Amino acid sequence: MNDDSSARILRALREWIADAAPGARLPSTRTLVAEHRASPVTVQRALRTLVGQGLVESRPGVGTFVREGRTARPVDHSWQTAALRSPQVRSQGVPLPLRDAPPGLIALHSAYPDRELLPERLLRAALVRAARGETALTRAPAAGMPDLQAWFAQELRRHCPAGVTPPAPSDVVVLPGSQSGLSSVFRSLVTPGQPVLVESPTYWGALFAARHAGVEVVPVPSGPLGPDPAEVARAFEETGARVLYAQATFANPTGAQWSPELAAQVLDVVRAHGAYLVEDDWAHDFAITGEPRPLAALDDAGHVLYLRSLTKSVGPSLRVAALVARGPARERILADRAAESMYVSGLLQAAALDVVTQPAWRTHVRGLARQLGSRRDLLLSSLAEHAPQVTVEHVPAGGLNLWARLPDGTDVEELARACEREGLLVAPGTEWFPAEPPAPYLRLNYAAAHTAGFVEGARILGRALD
Repeated sequence: MNDDSSARILRALREWIADAAPGARLPSTRTLVAEHRASPVTVQRALRTLVGQGLVESRPGVGTFVREGRTARPVDHSWQTAALRSPQVRSQGVPLPLRDAPPGLIALHSAYPDRELLPERLLRAALVRAARGETALTRAPAAGMPDLQAWFAQELRRHCPAGVTPPAPSDVVVLPGSQSGLSSVFRSLVTPGQPVLVESPTYWGALFAARHAGVEVVPVPSGPLGPDPAEVARAFEETGARVLYAQATFANPTGAQWSPELAAQVLDVVRAHGAYLVEDDWAHDFAITGEPRPLAALDDAGHVLYLRSLTKSVGPSLRVAALVARGPARERILADRAAESMYVSGLLQAAALDVVTQPAWRTHVRGLARQLGSRRDLLLSSLAEHAPQVTVEHVPAGGLNLWARLPDGTDVEELARACEREGLLVAPGTEWFPAEPPAPYLRLNYAAAHTAGFVEGARILGRALD
C-alpha cells in the first residue's frame, strides 16, 4: 500500500464513500481497474484496506457495499469494579523506555538498540531458513529445542573455572524473552507477600514483574561497582528473604560490573543464607572494553539462576531467552512456564540458533563493541561540552546506557517534559528505584538514537537544566 497508485485509489474511494449513501454498491473491480489504470491486485488491496477500516463490507458473489452506519451508545463496564476488586499493581500505562519516539525526536530514552546495530542480514536469512524447515510445522519441546539448550549451556560452560561442574543442556529452559522468565522465577520461588531483595537502582522490568507476582520488593543500595556484601547480608538477615535479583554485568541502569572479589563475596553471602541469586545477564553481548563474567559460572550447587537473553542483541522481534537452573527450582519454573505458555515457538528458536551459530555472529559482536564504544564516547563528550551540569560517575565498560546524576533539587519529571517539548526524549531515573531515589538521575541510552542527534540532545538537556 505504499505505491502511488494504491494511495491514489484509496483517496478516490474514500471520497466516493463519503458522498455515497449507506448500503451503496461500489463500482466493480473491472470498472475501478479501467478508471484508475491500475492492476487488479492493487485495486483488491485498496478494497481490503477499506474493509479493514470498517468503511465497506464485502459480500462474496454480490459485491462491495458502503457499510451501514451504527449509532454509538455508551457501554456500561461498571460491573467489573466489583468483580476485579482493588488492583494489586495499579496500571501506569506503557513504561517510558518502551515508548516509540515520534518522528523528529531524539530518542535517548529507549530500551533497545538502533536497527543499524542489529545483525539484520543474519536474522532475515535465518528466519527464511527456519520457515522452510520442520520447526515451522511442529511443536517445540516444553523446555526448548535440544540444540538451542546445548548452545546456551555451552555459552556458560566457557566461563566455568576448573573445579566447577558446568551446566548440562538439560539445565536450560528456553523462554519467550527474559521478562517472562523473571515472572516465572518470582512466582515459583517467592510466596506472595514474602520479600525478594533487589539492587537499588535496578531494572524497572524486574520491579514490575516482582510486584505483579505479589512479592515484597526490598531494596539493597548499589553503586557504580555493585552492592556492598555487608548490606546484602544485613538485608537477608533482617527480612528472611531467600532470593536476590541482580545484574552483575553492565547493570541496567548504572552500567556497573561486579569485580571477581565482589562476586565471590556476594555468592558466599547467598550460600550462607541458603538462598538463590537470580542473575540477569541481559547485556552479555554488549561488552565494549570489559568482558562478561557470569556469576553462574562459579556455582554448581544451584544457588544461581542465570538468565541470558537474545532479544536486544539479535532483534526485538525475536523474543528468545533462556534460564539456566539446577535442581528442584528448575522443575518448578518449567512447570510455571508450561502453565503460562506451554512452549516457545520452534520457528523463533530455530532462527535464533541459526544466527548465533553462524561465524558472522562473532564478527558482528566484535563490530558491535566498537560501535557502542564510539556512541558512548560521543554522548559523554557531548554532555561534557553542552550539559556540564550532568555528572556521569561511572563510564560503563559495556551495556547500552549512561547513568546521569543531575544537580540536587532537580525535578526529573518536569525536566523530562521540558526536554520532550524541545524534541528530546529522556528517561527519568525514578523508574529504576524500588523506593525513593536518593538523588535525581536520568538514564540515557546511547544505542537507540542516531548519533547525529547526540550534540543537539545534549544542548537541549543543558538548556533545560539552566
